[in-house]
Amino acid sequence: MIEQYRKEMKNRSEAGIPPLPMTPRQVQELTILLEAGHKESDFLLNILETRVEPGVSKAAKEKAFWLEEVAFGRRSAVAVSPKKAVEMLGVMEGGYNVAALIRLLDTELADIAASGLKRTIKVYEAFDQVTALAEDNIHAMAVLESWAAADWFFAEKSLPEKIEFTVYKVEGEINTDDFSPGNQAQSRADIPLHATFFGKTRFPDGIDTILKFRGRKHKVAFAGDVVGTGSSRKSAINSLVWHIGEDMDYIPNKRTGGIVLGGIIAPIFYATARDAGVLPLECEVTALQTGDEVVLDLLTWQMKLEDGRKVEVTTPPVTLLDEYRAGGRLNLIIGRNLTRQACSYLGVEEPEFSEVENPVPAAGQPYTLAQKMVGRACGLDGVLPGTVCQPKITTVGSQDTTGPMTMQEIAELACLSFKTDLFMQSFCHTAAYPKAADLERWETMTETVKSCGGLALKPGDGVIHSWLNKMLVPDCVGTGGDSHTRFPLGISFPAGSGLVAFAGALGFMPLEMPESVLVRFTGTRRAGITVRDMVNSIPLEAIRRGLLTVEKKGKKNIFAGTVLEIEGIDDLTVEEAFELSDASAERSAAACALALPLDRVVENVEANVRVLEQLLAEGYGDSQALSRRIAAQKQWLAAPSLLQRDENAEYRHVLEIDLDAITEPILACPNDPDDVRELSEVAGASIEEAFIGSCMTHLSHLRAAARFLDNGYAESRIWVAPSTRLDRDIIQKEGGLSAYAKAGCRVEIPGCSLCMGNQARVRPGATVISTSTRNFDNRLGDGAQVYLASTELTAISGMLGRIPEVEEYFTLFREKTQ
Repeated sequence: MIEQYRKEMKNRSEAGIPPLPMTPRQVQELTILLEAGHKESDFLLNILETRVEPGVSKAAKEKAFWLEEVAFGRRSAVAVSPKKAVEMLGVMEGGYNVAALIRLLDTELADIAASGLKRTIKVYEAFDQVTALAEDNIHAMAVLESWAAADWFFAEKSLPEKIEFTVYKVEGEINTDDFSPGNQAQSRADIPLHATFFGKTRFPDGIDTILKFRGRKHKVAFAGDVVGTGSSRKSAINSLVWHIGEDMDYIPNKRTGGIVLGGIIAPIFYATARDAGVLPLECEVTALQTGDEVVLDLLTWQMKLEDGRKVEVTTPPVTLLDEYRAGGRLNLIIGRNLTRQACSYLGVEEPEFSEVENPVPAAGQPYTLAQKMVGRACGLDGVLPGTVCQPKITTVGSQDTTGPMTMQEIAELACLSFKTDLFMQSFCHTAAYPKAADLERWETMTETVKSCGGLALKPGDGVIHSWLNKMLVPDCVGTGGDSHTRFPLGISFPAGSGLVAFAGALGFMPLEMPESVLVRFTGTRRAGITVRDMVNSIPLEAIRRGLLTVEKKGKKNIFAGTVLEIEGIDDLTVEEAFELSDASAERSAAACALALPLDRVVENVEANVRVLEQLLAEGYGDSQALSRRIAAQKQWLAAPSLLQRDENAEYRHVLEIDLDAITEPILACPNDPDDVRELSEVAGASIEEAFIGSCMTHLSHLRAAARFLDNGYAESRIWVAPSTRLDRDIIQKEGGLSAYAKAGCRVEIPGCSLCMGNQARVRPGATVISTSTRNFDNRLGDGAQVYLASTELTAISGMLGRIPEVEEYFTLFREKTQ
């Protein structure tokens, strides 16, 4: 074991990264060697103390069991005294160590055990065991008193009044793919390894420059005009913090802290940074350059350059410094909840923390649809923008490239059972072309989710969103570890892996209620104008009104960080309407809420019940989670009703779009989902490859593709990826797969396919038209130039080998839809 571990240390050291955390088997073998008094016991003790992941990982379970045995004298090792064993249990962050420490409160080592419990906040149900013991145990009472005083927070090192740092700046927009490349998604759970790809294409000097600044003992702040757009927030934060943050005691291969500065910081990225113990600040970054020495006053939020010039800073949330000091927003919430429990039990006042003053609703306060949905989840009529709240989360989704990180976070949170009603894990991002390591990750994710009472799909089932949408209960609140977790029923606030794990483990999530922007469609679509054209009409109308700019420097975006609420869509099915909520991610909105007619929703939920009952019959587990969700959907169907906005509800902005005025298809142009143009502006552009797939498609798209591709052999290379196996099976029975084959299409297994960029990819430098969600640089292929359009326009362009003229498009559309 020692030889193998040292070999791994050497191999990874040559790559500039530390060894992986200890496996359960390594911990077992290590403890055997310690008991035998091995000559390298000091080395073994060090890696046992510092290289085992905390919480409820399998390795942590082995470690906690052995340390408790030593503490009680049932096993012995010269290098580990009972006292040392208890001290090591005390820094394991919660989980398997908690019960051991509580049992040790009745021993001669009670003082040391109590000391460990005092700094441990992830105790959950074990709180009741401590209160029961405290009736006649002074050490248990001392633990409760310490929790009530919030010693876990106030006894920690206080923050300085000022922070000095050096700036590393990247001009323009930095999306999460720049921090965490999608084509390296398989390494995301190995933070140090994945961090070696940080900025590789966008800012290749980044790692070396930051390392040089840090070599001077300087803190480093990462700065950019627009920071953190895109979907890979947690892995992006992990990679960034690996380079600008600090090591965490007793938590291997993970760092915290660091400063991020942005003219605009994408809302989900901003929240993920707060959760990770980062200090994210929006400020006037045009005044900053790489290498600038800056002083930040934490009391006044004044920022000054070395020459005395001031940098304007947007005042952050009042709780930000407490979050930073606690090592992240989630730690602060868990700790404060524990302190609240202890104070209630002891009958003492809670200590003072920084508090947000929530807006007070007026008498008869009107609310938007989203505000009512979140309000119901908080037990209120509604919540106003700026309200800091903790809504109940009923549905949580996790996918397989962020899933390994979510599983780590679940273990670190010491979660053994989900408190959310439904937690679902999918395997859509890696199923088509899995690497060897993916198979092991699938097993780990499936095992973890099922053991905690969640539902695990299977590789090949299809896209997370297409499945999760079948499991929703109307008007409820949820979240997911993918930026496109945007429910068509109810509302979802997508989040990074840490917050997704938190919502699953604890059944609620922290939220500062955003403002809403209302998009109201009027009029009627003409034949050939699709829902995807409605999607693209939103940024087009905003650009025309000066509410959105394509240019990143000084970018305007009325939707950024808001809830996008959409109405005037009564003619759409729930599946069609999801295209609108799904695309709110590309608007950088925090969430989306759709006003749908009751009959459409009833029809959708009835169909969804049948799908879930089929999953149950096929043996999908956890069966209790599925049965519970089926029961909830049937309960809603027994008395169906939907929340509606109040007539005089207030919005940041109301954007009206006349569908009668949309006379031609609208596309997003290379390589920016905001750069939308009408078909006449781009007609004739050569198309080398076309992709029909992603969560933006469903069965009706596959049927449309079969019709439009039934016209000979395609001039372009065309890819087709059904979103679910259910849709694939139906289109196969209808002869659609045969139509695809005749056109020369490459048909992928159900899943994300090209959209994610980590599986198959288009030819480097190709010009592509796609139905996928976004067209960031290098996402579908290296140097690819990607248009985003409807299935109909994508199929026609793929067949022609070019984007058609407007009349040509409508002629072909009529021919294929008669």
